[in-house]
Amino acid sequence: MATSLASQLSGPKSAISFSSPPHFSGLRPSSNFKLDNTHSFFQNVDSHLRLSPSHKACRPVVSMAGSGKFFVGGNWKCNGTKDSISKLVSDLNSAKLESDVDVVVAPPFLYIDQVKSSLTDRIEISGQNCWTGKGGAFTGEISVEQLKDVGCKWVILGHSERRHVIGENDEFIGKKAAYALSQNVGVIACIGELLEEREAGKTFDVCFKQLKAFADALPSWDDVVIAYEPVWAIGTGKVASPEQAQEVHAAVRDWLSKNVSAEVASKTRIIYGGSVNGGNSSDLAKKEDIDGFLVGGASLKGPEFATIINSVTSKKVAA
Repeated sequence: MATSLASQLSGPKSAISFSSPPHFSGLRPSSNFKLDNTHSFFQNVDSHLRLSPSHKACRPVVSMAGSGKFFVGGNWKCNGTKDSISKLVSDLNSAKLESDVDVVVAPPFLYIDQVKSSLTDRIEISGQNCWTGKGGAFTGEISVEQLKDVGCKWVILGHSERRHVIGENDEFIGKKAAYALSQNVGVIACIGELLEEREAGKTFDVCFKQLKAFADALPSWDDVVIAYEPVWAIGTGKVASPEQAQEVHAAVRDWLSKNVSAEVASKTRIIYGGSVNGGNSSDLAKKEDIDGFLVGGASLKGPEFATIINSVTSKKVAA
């Protein structure tokens, strides 16, 4: 049997240990916790983080736990032609979008200028990657300065495809993020576990290790959005249940509170990615620690991407 998250998190490396029985939402403690018995609490966490049918949410959600504005990013990856992107931009320009959402799209590098010159200013532009420093003799790379030059305000870093296909490690990704922030480009910092890591009960270990690499490198958490993307749910059609996603988002926020600051934990937006679509975004958005989405395939469909953006309305309605 796979090692449970309870056993993974109860050892000396754990960043979270609470009293029992706690009053909690996800993994976020009330202010009167004592550092003692963790067993029954993490048994409950473990039950949510397995790939079995999800349990009902522990309580109704009225508003997000973080204080940041809802954020939805569209990662177009290595997709598109001039014609298909022209159609997508037209669809986005004609869509009616809720006003209280930050919306960002990340086209392939070749088409950034086309998108920037034709897309409504309502939507900001992101790069999908960048180099660790100023440009130079780095064949095939794109510098942050070049992204800024064509109008990008964000860059996606640490995406699972960069980690597990290209082979980028945590420290290398952290170095990229630090340099991007030093040049006033916002960072969408991706974290997430492989299927075998989840089944082995290592979800938190993996996510916290990736977070620590960002924390060790970043000069500030201003202009950083964390994207939790379980690798097993990216492009597979599988999606973490709202409860599974909420548990990890809450754990990430708790890690930030304990290892960075309570202010950073509150202000930093934690968004979910992994087969998000127009059909599941509303239920996911209701969860208090899910502050938005990083969308892959569905962001290539203008009307569906608009539906996901407008799922912010679910955040406003009391359950």
